[in-house]
Amino acid sequence: MKYRLVCMSTITALFLVSCSSSRAQDKPNPAKADPVIGKMLTQISADSIKANILKLVSFNTRQTLSDTLSNTTGIGAARRWIYSKFEQYGRESGGRLKVGYEGYVQQPEGRIDRPTKIVDVIAVLHGSQTEASNRIYIVSGHYDSRVTDIMNRTSEAPGADDDGSGTAASLEMARVMSRYHFDATIIFAAVAGEEQGLYGSTHLADIARKKNWDVAAMFTNDIIGSPAADNGTRDPNTVRVFAQGIPPKKELSDYDRMLLRTGGENDTPPRELAREIMFAAKKYDTGMNVMMIYRNDRYLRGGDHMPFLAKGYPAVRFTETHEDFRHQHQDVRLVNGVQYGDLPGFVDYKYVARVTRVNAAALAEMASAPARPANPGMDVSKLTNSTTLLWNANHEPDLAGYRIVWRRTTSPGWQHSKFVGKDTTYTLKDISKDNYLFGIQSVDNNGHVSPAVYPLPVFNR
Repeated sequence: MKYRLVCMSTITALFLVSCSSSRAQDKPNPAKADPVIGKMLTQISADSIKANILKLVSFNTRQTLSDTLSNTTGIGAARRWIYSKFEQYGRESGGRLKVGYEGYVQQPEGRIDRPTKIVDVIAVLHGSQTEASNRIYIVSGHYDSRVTDIMNRTSEAPGADDDGSGTAASLEMARVMSRYHFDATIIFAAVAGEEQGLYGSTHLADIARKKNWDVAAMFTNDIIGSPAADNGTRDPNTVRVFAQGIPPKKELSDYDRMLLRTGGENDTPPRELAREIMFAAKKYDTGMNVMMIYRNDRYLRGGDHMPFLAKGYPAVRFTETHEDFRHQHQDVRLVNGVQYGDLPGFVDYKYVARVTRVNAAALAEMASAPARPANPGMDVSKLTNSTTLLWNANHEPDLAGYRIVWRRTTSPGWQHSKFVGKDTTYTLKDISKDNYLFGIQSVDNNGHVSPAVYPLPVFNR
């Protein structure tokens, strides 16, 4: 039986019609940072993130099966507090950030031993451009926590890093970004039931598919709290982004087969999304290196991006570069002078803020940019040492044109680019399609750029 908690009738009610807005500029420069986004990133606060993580820790446990009635302990108190913070940010945004619950009752299975309310808390910042407002970007952290025994619902489970850090990042982005306008819609989410089996994110992905949302990207931030490994190694200026390649299905789609046939297995939508995150982190001088990992996730682990990937949406996972497993999924205890447990004392709040800025830079860039070019193709109808690309026209009013990017087949990141105006076909003379991988991006008047799309071979179009 489905259980639905709403502040309005359904999550759809959070989406309100709004008017179009755009800015103009003579020559777009995708490499130049937007000063408005740059200013926004300076407002992301390590102190604000710290306060929110400490408050999440104060609920003693946020285990999925824990108390829902208390106002001070358990997952129910935690989600009501998260809702209140989103509401506060909504008021501070002048009412543009809309807040709601989305939940259901999960019947017993696996790590759920009794009927349990799985409730996500969401805040929607609706896009300000009519042509783009149905395009949606989702960023999440999971607010449930655990100890060694996954079924233990009463012991202290601080969950400061896993995943108070990701939840605090989502909250902080909502606080800061809701003061600004973006063409497309952004959903800030705190999802439940991750540790029991990705229940909250699966529910949200199911809603997206059922309601036919245009989810252009989904970020999950899970364990972004510390740059320190268990051996003392520290890397405070790097974050991993896990990006899936060809999905591991028994039967490949025609699209995935063509990616493999043309050497584009590293140009799946999640990997193009990760490249855009790398680009945005450098463009806005976040002080962070993005380590793109050609994997869905770490060994023996999984995250809330996975249900979105299963539905065919581009999704990636942010995780700290080095992990100390003594501080994850552990009872709080002291053994031979070694402290175990996911305690706030092990969180580097400035590091969380830097990772949050990478998220916000990429979200702001993409939500301000036109949509990815549709139906991209590469003309392979004849033998030539040049490359002709073609695509469908975008319809955003602030579209400046398109950018072609390319790289050697062995390079992980784009090496060359060319802005080609508003034409929807272009030939790169003396640049052979046999030697490079290509992408096509949309660019607006202010230089905001979409993720690239990989052109499939066409013979006659």
